[in-house]
Amino acid sequence: MGKTIAQKIFDAHHVDSPSEDTYVIRLDAVFCHEITTPIGINDLVKRGKDRVFDPAKIKVVIDHVTPAKDTKTAIQGKMLREWARRHNIIDFFDIGRNGVCHALFPEKGFVRPGFTIIMGDSHTCTHGAFGAFAAGVGTTDLEVGILKGVCAFKYPGSIKIDITGCLREGVYAKDVILAIIGRIGVNGATNKVIEFTGPVVDAMPMEGRMTLSNMAIEAGATSGICLPDMRTVEYLWDFIKDEYDSREAALEAFNQFASDPDAEYDSVIQFDVARLEPQVTFGYKPDQVKSVREMQDTKIDQVYIGSCTNGRIEDLRIAARVLEGKKISDGVRGVVSPATSHIFSMALEEGIIKIFMDAGFCVTNPTCGACLGMSNGVLAPDEVCASTTNRNFNGRMGRGGMVHLMSPATAAASALAGHITNSRLFQL
Repeated sequence: MGKTIAQKIFDAHHVDSPSEDTYVIRLDAVFCHEITTPIGINDLVKRGKDRVFDPAKIKVVIDHVTPAKDTKTAIQGKMLREWARRHNIIDFFDIGRNGVCHALFPEKGFVRPGFTIIMGDSHTCTHGAFGAFAAGVGTTDLEVGILKGVCAFKYPGSIKIDITGCLREGVYAKDVILAIIGRIGVNGATNKVIEFTGPVVDAMPMEGRMTLSNMAIEAGATSGICLPDMRTVEYLWDFIKDEYDSREAALEAFNQFASDPDAEYDSVIQFDVARLEPQVTFGYKPDQVKSVREMQDTKIDQVYIGSCTNGRIEDLRIAARVLEGKKISDGVRGVVSPATSHIFSMALEEGIIKIFMDAGFCVTNPTCGACLGMSNGVLAPDEVCASTTNRNFNGRMGRGGMVHLMSPATAAASALAGHITNSRLFQL
């Protein structure tokens, strides 16, 4: 019987099986940020185990509240800085050089096909876009990963979602993943790996695949994975060109992890996007999804464009196409946060930042702050936000606030209209 990509990765990293349903795997990287890691650091220090398994395999960033907004967040940042210095962790990205973790670490070349990665953050599954197994974990698993370079999981079962058809103009990866979650539900892939395949995925840039994988957790999945191909190689080439004789050689090496034709899946879902319209959430769960057309005229108070889901340069370019030469509606606050310092710099050079500012947006530094209601765009009770983020739980962006998830194109169009609406890029 053949194996899935996740199973091949697990087999290649297998260290031990202390019980029948436990698989201990070796880790290629442990990612850390200032919200969840300090808790683990404190506990390791308390236990007399203030060590790291390999400083070169630990990557650290301050990204959730940056710069610090109060004494508590300043202390969290200080703890991370001191820990990184104490253990000679070179890949530490502080304010001014930082970015949203799940955008920054791929941008730096830290994610490769076949890698195993953990982080104390549920959206670590983003990195599966590169053909890696990447999962968010709790504090105990994070501590073990930092200390020993291993993590325990159940042997992975996978759900294959075969995405076919041809996306209409103005319909994007965000619309695809919202529609998928709307179909299978927030528990539809619990404790499974979602393997995204099909011609639509093959045609997506890496940024679109990251959007798909990023929101796999919203369907309950442990991780989302896309098969590595030449697009993956091209994205990584500057980082791997000294390791392989050619791009073709790199692809051949990565193909060792490709799922076998006779691999066994827990289920296979066919998803045709040929008639898919732009999507938006309407309640407090990511599977409460309708077409934008069905939510037309829903009033909004704020528009947020950014996050690990849709804050990359391609997302900003799309939103800028909708906004160029126009002004956002009176009574609507527009906030945009490029996902990394590099993306901010690119957007500045391309004139995208000027387009946003001319339209009336507030452009902020890279941060996760607004997405989880910590800073840079928190909602007041009863306010409504059109957002390109990944989670619309009750109070997610501020107590009593409502969040409608959507693509950057839809968010930009909604900012202009003052209510939820389709962008001019989409035509029925």
